[in-house]
Amino acid sequence: MSQSFVPQQPGRPPSAPPVADPRRLPAASEATRLLCAGTYLDDGFRDAVIDQLYVHEERFAAPSLGYDASRVLAHALRARRVELGWAAGIVALWIIAIPLTKGLVSLLIAPFLILGLARWIRGRSATAPVYRLVPAFVLRWYGRLTLLQSALLLFVLVSGDDESGGDLLEELLDPDGVLGFMVGLAAQELWGVGKLEAWITVAVPLLVAWAVATQRGQFARALTRELSRERFPDQRSDPAEQAEGARSRRLRDRIRVEQHARLVLYDEDRPFCGAGEPYEPWSLSVELRPRKNLDGKAPEPLDNSAIMRHVVPLVEALRTPSPHGSPQIQAAVRDRLRELEIDEVVFLPVDGLPDRTAAPYTPEGFEAHRSGAIEEGGETRRHFLRIRVGGWGEEIVTTVFVRVHTQGGMLMLEVAPHVLRPVKPLYRYADRNAHRFLHNHHFGRAVWALGEVPRSGGQAVATLWRGLGHVWRVLTAGNANALPEGPLVSVRELGSDDEASLFQEMDVSRYLKSIQDRVANGVTVALRQAGYETAEFEQKIVHVAEGGTFIENTKGNVTLGNNNTVTNKTFTTSKTGGDRG
Repeated sequence: MSQSFVPQQPGRPPSAPPVADPRRLPAASEATRLLCAGTYLDDGFRDAVIDQLYVHEERFAAPSLGYDASRVLAHALRARRVELGWAAGIVALWIIAIPLTKGLVSLLIAPFLILGLARWIRGRSATAPVYRLVPAFVLRWYGRLTLLQSALLLFVLVSGDDESGGDLLEELLDPDGVLGFMVGLAAQELWGVGKLEAWITVAVPLLVAWAVATQRGQFARALTRELSRERFPDQRSDPAEQAEGARSRRLRDRIRVEQHARLVLYDEDRPFCGAGEPYEPWSLSVELRPRKNLDGKAPEPLDNSAIMRHVVPLVEALRTPSPHGSPQIQAAVRDRLRELEIDEVVFLPVDGLPDRTAAPYTPEGFEAHRSGAIEEGGETRRHFLRIRVGGWGEEIVTTVFVRVHTQGGMLMLEVAPHVLRPVKPLYRYADRNAHRFLHNHHFGRAVWALGEVPRSGGQAVATLWRGLGHVWRVLTAGNANALPEGPLVSVRELGSDDEASLFQEMDVSRYLKSIQDRVANGVTVALRQAGYETAEFEQKIVHVAEGGTFIENTKGNVTLGNNNTVTNKTFTTSKTGGDRG
C-alpha cells in the first residue's frame, strides 16, 4: 500500500485539529505558556531545557504533543541571560565590598553562608526527612545568632565613636569568641575600620536585596505581560522570539521541523519519549479462522492497511456530537473529543544517519517509510496509528498508539496508551504568584527581599557556574559534529506533575475507553467483512476492556481481575466478584 488511509484535510496536515481558534495551535497553547513561565521560576527545569535542546544539538527533539518546544527554549535562553546578568552583579558587589570595607563585610558573609547552607541541607521538599531537618535547624539558628552579633557590631560602629567600636570589635573577634574562628583570617584587616566602612557594609545587603527584588519584579512582569493569556497567542510580538543569536535560530528551526513531524527518530531505550507515562498498554493475538457460513468461499486477504481503513472512520466519528435536539445545542458541545487528532507515524532509529539534518522529513521521505513499514512488521522501523486528545488547554494529553500486524495466519493488535499529566503546580500558579508580588506593598516586598539576601550570593555563584558549564560544553564537547542521537528527555515530561486532579483522571479514562472501544470495533468489522471468525477476538477484547489481564496457554485461558467469564476448550466456568477465574 502506498496511499495513506488517514484522509488529508484541505489546507492543513492530518495532525492539525479541525478548529480555527489560534490558541489551539501548539505554540499558543496553555501548556506552552505555562512551560515558558516555568523557565523563569525553576532554574533546574530551565537548565535541563537548555542542556537538551541547545547544548546537545546532536539530539533530535522529542515529539511535542500539544506544545512548542522551540518557544520554551527561547524563553529559557532569555531567562538565563537575565539571571546571569543579575548574578554577575551580585557577585561583583560582594567582591568589591571586601576592599571597600577593609574586610568588615566578612562579618555578614560568614552568617549568610551558614544560613544558605542550612537552606540547602533542608532542601525544597515540603516534608524533609529528620536527618536533614536536625542539622538544618542547628545551622539556621547558629547563623541567626551570628548575624545578630554582626548587626549589633555594625550598629555600634555606625552610631558610636571609633574607640568604642574598636573595643567591641576586639572583644567579638577574640579567638575564643563566637565569631573569632570564622573571621580570624580577616582579623588583621578589620582593625581601624571607621564609620564609612561600616556604612558601606550596611549598604551591601540592602543593595543585594534591591537587586534580588528587581530581578523578581522583572520576571514577574514577564509573566504578567508577554506570557499573559491575552498576549501569549501573538507569537510575533514575543520578545523572547526576537532576541536570539545565530545558533539559537538554527537549532530552533530544526526543532520546529522535528517536533511535529510524523517521522519519529527515537532512542532505543525510550521509543515513546515525549508521549508521557504508559497507561496500561496491552496487546493480544487471535487465529484468523474462516467463518463456517462462507459457502465454500475463501476469505478475502486481510493486510494491515485493510484493518486500519476500518478503524480510522470509527475513531474519527468520535468527533461528531450526538444528536441534542437542535443544531445550536449540538454546535455548543465542547467535548475535547471533537478536537481528536488522528495521524500515521513511523518510528525510525537514528542509527545510520550521518548527521541530524539527514533525517528524511520531506513528504516523499515519510511516504516511502510509511508504505514500507505498515506491512513489514519490522522490529526497529514501526508504523503506528497515533490518536491524540488534548484536554485542559493541552495540560492533559492522552495519546493512543495502535499497531496491527498479520503473520502466519495470526492477527496481532498492539495498543500503547500514554498520558501527559498537567505541568507542575509551581508553573500553574505563576500568574497568581506574579500578581501577588507586583501588587504587594513596598514593605512586604522589602521583607521578602531581605529574607532572600543570605542565599542570594550562593545562588549567584551557582548560576554563573552552571552558565559557564553550558558554554564550556558547547565549546569542547564536540556535539556539533557528533553522530545524531535520539531524544533522551522531553521538555513536556520534565515540566509535568506526577498527579492529576480527579476530574482530569476521569477525562483520561473516558478518552481511553472511547478510543479503545472504537479501535476494537474497527478490527472486528474488518475481520467480519473479510470472512473471518470474530468470537475469539470479541471475547478477549471484553476481558481487556474490563481491566483484566488475559493470559493464553496451551491448556486454556486464565484471566486475572473481577467479574470475569472464562472459556477454554474443555469446560466453561463463570465466576463473579472474585480475584481469579
